[in-house]
Amino acid sequence: MSFAQDMGDAVDDAVQQVAGQVKWFDAGRGFGFVLSEAVERDILLHVNVLRSFGQSSVAEGSRVELRVTKSARGFQALEILSIEAPESSEEHDEGPEYLRPVADDVPFVPARVKWFDKAKGFGFANVFGHPEDVFIHAEVLRRSGLADLSPGEAIGIRCTDGQRGKLAVAVTPWEQAGC
Repeated sequence: MSFAQDMGDAVDDAVQQVAGQVKWFDAGRGFGFVLSEAVERDILLHVNVLRSFGQSSVAEGSRVELRVTKSARGFQALEILSIEAPESSEEHDEGPEYLRPVADDVPFVPARVKWFDKAKGFGFANVFGHPEDVFIHAEVLRRSGLADLSPGEAIGIRCTDGQRGKLAVAVTPWEQAGC
């Protein structure tokens, strides 16, 4: 018996591809929800589905394309197809250094998260082969489509020099960094 037959749905109807927006995601609890006009209820997004995509978190407001199925308890994400960071309405030329734009030719470099405290809103990573810490602000994560980082997590970061040291201006999961 197939998964779809077990659910009482036809195979063609069991899985559908939808676009939506992340309502919220809590990496500590291991789940969150996505809103989509294509379905009548919120879609459960489990951290294991995100991990299969190569991320351990996703920022509120991120646009996602995913494959979902409907069970007796509602809709559940099966696979993430794409994630697009939330749009920012702010002007980047003013404000903190870590939110200012850098040239598109600045490459992502491989790094490992030293620590990140979501409650404090920042953390640090180390670029492989370099001793100095790189500051990562929570807003940079949000603009990069992430919500949290775990110690030891491998990531790709775009860095710039700030007044007090290296700053991350973009962060991506390791698998998507092209490092």
